[in-house]
Amino acid sequence: MAVQQQTVLRDAMRRLNMTRDTFANRIGVSRRALDTWLLPDGSPESRTMPEIAGRYVAEILERAPNGEEYTQRVQASIAFEGRSHLLSVDQFSRDSVEALFRVADAMQPIARRQKITRVLEGAVLANLFFEASTRTRVSFGAAFCRLGGSVCDTTGFTFSSMAKGESIYDTSRVISGYADALVVRHPEQGSVAEFARATNIPVINAGDGPGEHPSQALLDLYTIQREFSRIGKIVDGAHIAMVGDLKYGRTVHSLAKLLSLYRGLKFTLVSPRSLEMPDTILEQIARGDHVIEQTSDLRAGLEGADVVYATRIQKERFADESIEGYTPDFQINQALVNSVCGPDTLIMHPLPRDGRPGANDLATDLNHDSRLAIFRQTDNGIPVRMAIFAVLLGVEHQVQHSMRDAAWRSPAYVGPDDAVFHGID
Repeated sequence: MAVQQQTVLRDAMRRLNMTRDTFANRIGVSRRALDTWLLPDGSPESRTMPEIAGRYVAEILERAPNGEEYTQRVQASIAFEGRSHLLSVDQFSRDSVEALFRVADAMQPIARRQKITRVLEGAVLANLFFEASTRTRVSFGAAFCRLGGSVCDTTGFTFSSMAKGESIYDTSRVISGYADALVVRHPEQGSVAEFARATNIPVINAGDGPGEHPSQALLDLYTIQREFSRIGKIVDGAHIAMVGDLKYGRTVHSLAKLLSLYRGLKFTLVSPRSLEMPDTILEQIARGDHVIEQTSDLRAGLEGADVVYATRIQKERFADESIEGYTPDFQINQALVNSVCGPDTLIMHPLPRDGRPGANDLATDLNHDSRLAIFRQTDNGIPVRMAIFAVLLGVEHQVQHSMRDAAWRSPAYVGPDDAVFHGID
């Protein structure tokens, strides 16, 4: 099966670091024509790219690294101490991030439930979650199943042998005899690396205390790129506002480090003084040509932002610390967004969010605002995590040739309000 034209076009734009407008001009077509070529095959407005345009795009890609070199970059990045593990975004370069996203693009028809593949048939994933999770655990499981594998879940210390005093080493080694990949969430920073050192099967960090959450950062960046492509922006030079608990929020730690691989960003870090971004993360961002501003003024911090990334307070990480300055006024709601954000500002959140009235989080009155990308963000977790599994288990080249049409009818939009937000995909 040939690579889908949407995948080819997105790959070309990403490698050339071009917006849709710039790329359309480069290949000599209208922006509207390019938009129709990028629509999913099932869309009534989708059009097949003319052969002459396809040849021109292929010529552009011939001057970029070939597919094998591209894949080698991802395989090299998803490695820890010589083994195939994903523990930190520090494993990635900008090139290897883009290469992984190329694989994620190829997964889109499967993630959208239009196609099926069985490349991981017979493989078993062990989801070891020693800390509460809904989205991450189910998302990893769904991604593995979409590739044809099966999943075994365990949640909480109470129901694990660790409650009996078993070591991380023993747990990892034992489970490795049952499964072909491990996804681990653990409340202690650095603990997932201990799981990885005890096994030769792939281990993925699904959150280690206040440390990192690499797959979340990857899906967040993937979402930013796709949303920016639609509205004519690129990541280089973007203004990113991160809001909330920046001290313990592992999602912002990983995302900030990943974004620092790009050029000329402005980071506005909005939090109470007691919840500011750790110095180690600031130092890593500062190595690039980026501007960093820190403030506790929510309104001022959001002005001019291309992306507003909100986080909830990580109450489970607190000991006896107080949370001064984190009042219900520290809430991103419709009135605030309308007054200080632009029409194309992207509003994101890793979820879960506290949706109760007056909560100091992302308000639910934004649910019907087209700038809110939180559900598109979670949906993007499936192709990104599928790409991670495919690369770790060495089947990324088999997926395109193994796809067949889904036998069931799936909805055009997963949620009843999704059509309002998607527009040109």
